[in-house]
Amino acid sequence: MAGNGEDGQWPVTGGGFLEVACDESGSDGENLTGGNTDVFAHASVRLPVESAAGHVREIRDRIRSPAEEYKANHLLREKHRAVLEWLLAPTGPIHGNARVHLIEKAYFVVDRAVDLLLGDGSTALGLYRAGRRDFGEEIWREFLTAANQLLRVRNDGGAREPVEAFFRAVRALRCADGRTDVAGTLNLLAASRPLADSYRARLLDGPPLIPVLNPLLPAIVNTAALWSAGGRSVRLVHDRQNMLTPERIAWIGETARRAGVGFGGLRLVHSRLDPRVQLADFLAGIARKLASDELNGRGDPALTALLRPYVDPASIWGDERSWAVLGRDRAQEQSPVR
Repeated sequence: MAGNGEDGQWPVTGGGFLEVACDESGSDGENLTGGNTDVFAHASVRLPVESAAGHVREIRDRIRSPAEEYKANHLLREKHRAVLEWLLAPTGPIHGNARVHLIEKAYFVVDRAVDLLLGDGSTALGLYRAGRRDFGEEIWREFLTAANQLLRVRNDGGAREPVEAFFRAVRALRCADGRTDVAGTLNLLAASRPLADSYRARLLDGPPLIPVLNPLLPAIVNTAALWSAGGRSVRLVHDRQNMLTPERIAWIGETARRAGVGFGGLRLVHSRLDPRVQLADFLAGIARKLASDELNGRGDPALTALLRPYVDPASIWGDERSWAVLGRDRAQEQSPVR
């Protein structure tokens, strides 16, 4: 990342770790295809606490809302567009010192299902793009919903119903598919029923430590990977989340270390007590809204252009059209840490 701290002093802990503050927006639990949002955003900010506090004060001074706690929706209001543009601008307070990892939820579901059942998520992108483009909205939506239900830990109805529904949806896709580019993937999925049955049976023994469908944990690992590039060691400061239990934080650390990421730990704080986390909260909410607008064909070109420098190239995004304006060409991306 380019850029320098205003006072030239980066937040470095006593152990020599670079400290980066984080927050998320768009969490709907495991309901990724029928929740309130279609994008998950995990933002991170590298600034000294004093500088971040000054930027938060300036945002409050510019907006002048009586609200005790400011959120991203304050900046997203049309009457405060000038403040939003100032925050994201190349000359703004966080440019070069903040990033956001985006996850397109529907694609994340396909990616996780293909990886679970085939042991290789490399074909998920082709299947996802073919589905959106070629199968028709109704049949593709049924497949997404069924994949979501298959993978989620909590499920209404019988233990076998999620498996039955998923393979009915796979059969429908195979019947509708007249091409060869994704036929192989569909055939392999159709033959993966034993793995699906085994996965659902394991869930009966109790919820797994790491839910397959929760985007927060892989997003944190990828955030650590982003900031540790070049051999730096990174310690994350994160807004408190029920999902971030000690056992899951340990999983994050082990996953990061296996991937060669310089992860120095994760500390939980209340966002209101750390202005860096407040700035990450602003950026996460802003990025989620702007990316969702772009995904759904109603993006604001000027705001999307301002957001683009912040977007992590390893974001998990399937839609080709929107990614062309939100991020870099996929061939230039680093691979996300799974």
